[in-house]
Amino acid sequence: MARKKATITATDHQQIAQAIRAAERRTNGEIFAVVAHRSDDYFFVSGFVIALWTLAISAVLPSAAWLYGVTFEPVIFAAAQFISLIASLLVLKFVPGLRLWFVPKKIAFQRASAEAVRQFLAHGVHATSTRTGILIYVSLAEHYAEVVADSGIAEKVDQSQWDGMVADLVANAGRGDVAKGFLTAIDRAAGLLALHFPPVPGQENEVDDRLVEL
Repeated sequence: MARKKATITATDHQQIAQAIRAAERRTNGEIFAVVAHRSDDYFFVSGFVIALWTLAISAVLPSAAWLYGVTFEPVIFAAAQFISLIASLLVLKFVPGLRLWFVPKKIAFQRASAEAVRQFLAHGVHATSTRTGILIYVSLAEHYAEVVADSGIAEKVDQSQWDGMVADLVANAGRGDVAKGFLTAIDRAAGLLALHFPPVPGQENEVDDRLVEL
């Protein structure tokens, strides 16, 4: 089934902010949400991969040509390869949507995970007084989601308990329904956090209740 283009509207932002506020009334934990359209520009990674392909072709084609008795001018071949490489890099520069086609999925996921951690730190989710903040992160281009939990939560909630939530986030984003994914994840996160970190009287809201869109 083809993936639908994911969009996030102003109404989606409002609903997600309201859901976070409602969720935090059920727990002493803090929930923060980030959606990125992509986690990296991938120009250098994709360019490096294309350069490797060009080198591989440069090594294979002469041998294949020799086997079949085909002759060509090495200088012309080298010039053609160079022009092809430059043309490919220019396409990547001006058509960013193509870059992920040339990036191994493992690298894309590593970049997305690193960006999730950066957002966790940048928005102070790690700095709550009880160390009970979580970041729900989705990166659309990579079809990637992650829940980053602070140390107070990680001591009591194993990362595997977030796996189902992450899978649902990715599935909803793939269907173009990012908001539904976040709303479901926020509700499930609140239920899980409430088991270990119930609300306390006069608890302070230490992290903004909103969805950040990058």
